[in-house]
Amino acid sequence: MTYQTDIAQLGQTIEGAGSPWNAIDAESASRMRMQNRFPTGLDIAKYTAKIMRDDMAAYDADPADYTQSLGCWHGFIAQQKMISIKKHFGSTKQRYLYLSGWMIAALRSEFGPLPDQSMHEKTSVPALIEEIYTFLRQADARELGGMFRDLDAARERGDAVEAKRLENAVENYETHIVPIIADIDAGFGNAEATYLLAKKMIEAGACAIQIENQVSDEKQCGHQDGKVTVPHEDFLQKIRAIRYAFLELGVDDGIIVARTDSLGAGLTKQIAVTKEEGDLGDQYNAFLDCEEIDPANIKNGDVFLSREGKLLRPKRLPSNLYQFRAGTGEDRCVLDSITSLQNGADLLWIETEKPHIDQIAGMVDRIREVVPNAKLVYNNSPSFNWTLNFRQQVYDAWEAEGRDVSEFDRAKLMSVDYDSTELAHTADEKIRTFQRDAAKRAGIFHHLITLPTYHTAALSTDNLAKEYFGDQGMLGYVKKVQREEIRQGIACVRHQNMAGSDMGDDHKEYFAGEAALKAGGKDNTMNQFAAA
Repeated sequence: MTYQTDIAQLGQTIEGAGSPWNAIDAESASRMRMQNRFPTGLDIAKYTAKIMRDDMAAYDADPADYTQSLGCWHGFIAQQKMISIKKHFGSTKQRYLYLSGWMIAALRSEFGPLPDQSMHEKTSVPALIEEIYTFLRQADARELGGMFRDLDAARERGDAVEAKRLENAVENYETHIVPIIADIDAGFGNAEATYLLAKKMIEAGACAIQIENQVSDEKQCGHQDGKVTVPHEDFLQKIRAIRYAFLELGVDDGIIVARTDSLGAGLTKQIAVTKEEGDLGDQYNAFLDCEEIDPANIKNGDVFLSREGKLLRPKRLPSNLYQFRAGTGEDRCVLDSITSLQNGADLLWIETEKPHIDQIAGMVDRIREVVPNAKLVYNNSPSFNWTLNFRQQVYDAWEAEGRDVSEFDRAKLMSVDYDSTELAHTADEKIRTFQRDAAKRAGIFHHLITLPTYHTAALSTDNLAKEYFGDQGMLGYVKKVQREEIRQGIACVRHQNMAGSDMGDDHKEYFAGEAALKAGGKDNTMNQFAAA
């Protein structure tokens, strides 16, 4: 439906209501409708799920078409990301948002800052999804509002060509609404609890939900020690629960990201149920660290497994947890991934301890022997020391090639003394192309950074505080913040406009006509930034 067609239809509706609606302007109503394209979270979930499905198909056709996102912990942060992306790249295509459970725990819990252990309120997750999309819808309304004001100005000047161009721009407007991959941790309870929370997340707008194979009440950050996984059947129940939630709410294209923490998880809370040799439970139990025992030496409280006619005792820790055999992490990741894809997951997430393409690709190659179109979401985590890791990778490669590396101390490659060396430049180039190279070689469809704005907020605040409370005083803010906002065209320099003041003026005029008391008059100090 074109802009003018929508106005005409609304005009007929208003006319049909008779004189009580005489003060309602069809074009104003049409504009408000265009500024609120997505009335509900389910509308958003359905729209963004199709985007992700199309992007997944494009990646299958060409691995150069990978996607990216940045983690966010507030609606404003998400809004500014998407405004920035549209400003710099002209389109939001293949660029998503990631909702990090780590950042919700650290920044959004009523208990105050918490570690990433699922101790925060689970209602915080759908609440943040809703908040993010509220801010993204506001970004649409604000940008369209500016286009409408420009259209009115062109009409007043009698510039029909510019008016038509703006009408076409309105009709072909690209929304700031993009997919969110949302972290449900380990499901915050059993499968029923996972289903209930997934519904709330989908109703808030989530089209993609990421769930990990850890024990809910023992959940740890993927880059910390002490992770405890669950048998496959327990995890698959939660995957099914999420799929049922998507289907119940009519989001048939909803995406499930199955995360395995097995690479760094050496513990399990349960011995899997097994009915016959070689079934999934038996495969899980085969990774347990066991010792063969003599039936005559059975002790009170011992737990046993029978395998190939032998009586085995899994090693149980004082915590009542069982441990896996050392060196089985990659095998368990591969089995986790294949099993998840065969039972309803759409994408994989393998949590690793370092960003190493060959390590990731080695597992993906094995997975793709069974599931050829397996694709990953990968955490480009700030928990990795990227500089040190890649300098060490270059060092090791050079050493293997027989190059002289005697000028370097491998353990101290992070040192600023090496920053201008060829090794450092080579490592930086590998970091720059990591996402592109990993997408092609290691099956990574989506690259995300979980905590980027947590770190940028800390860094920028430190720099501002150092300047403002030091000798620079107000110049510390003006030179490093406001002047840079102006020079770089950051929309937030006009913060009243960003907060919706001009949209409020538009509505006042719609509602009150000439009697509207508007905030954007000549005495509004935001006018000082008009030239900027």
